[in-house]
Amino acid sequence: MEALTVLLIGLCVGSFLNVVIHRVPQGMSLVRPPSTCPRCRKEIKPYDNIPVLSFLLLGGKCRFCRAPISWRYPLVELATALTFVLLWRRFGLGPEFFAGCVFSAALIALSVIDFYHQILPEVITLPLIGLALGWSFFRPGFGIGPALLGAGVGAGFLLLIYGIYYLVRKREGLGLGDVTLLILIGAFLGWRLVILTLVLASFAGALVGIFLLSVRKKGLQHALPFGTFLGPAAVAALLWGDRIITAYLGMFPK
Repeated sequence: MEALTVLLIGLCVGSFLNVVIHRVPQGMSLVRPPSTCPRCRKEIKPYDNIPVLSFLLLGGKCRFCRAPISWRYPLVELATALTFVLLWRRFGLGPEFFAGCVFSAALIALSVIDFYHQILPEVITLPLIGLALGWSFFRPGFGIGPALLGAGVGAGFLLLIYGIYYLVRKREGLGLGDVTLLILIGAFLGWRLVILTLVLASFAGALVGIFLLSVRKKGLQHALPFGTFLGPAAVAALLWGDRIITAYLGMFPK
């Protein structure tokens, strides 16, 4: 029953994240007006707004005008629900679980926003940085020192890359929104896991870049939103980071 409850809560939070993803980049209120179809502007009724289920029952189309509904909506809901279940299995129902849910939900929203709009809204990142620093006072074996160190390591590493790229190419290669996101990730995860996040995100980004070069014939100047890779990498580091680091270090003889 706990797993089912966590799953259902995750689906509902994912539905709310879809509102955040759609409205925050446009500067809209998260409360008003009610959700409407982007094409016919008809208000979406509560029974057509049930996470995943309504999408399936409607065949992925608006009830009124039959315009297609993006697959993004059920995918965000399912991703959020799966993440919450994995966090429950990792931490149980406790403070670490609830903090992890807030952190992961924000990362899911930021990753999708960055994918579609190439922005990482500070209206999300800055309050979460404050929450991460505040939460560090209550975490066993953590504290404000490791949180600040993690934030500094994450931001410093990316700022170094930013500066080197700008000096060599005379143009920006990374957005400063990525730096703010890494401050958040470092403050929540600490210096070891923020480095792991950077490694995982860079590896994933490189794979996607190779795919774009080889299959879609995109040029080397094609922009890839790094935040889209940082978000999932940070969630993976939260869930399995210690195991990954231990397994990696175990490959080298003492």
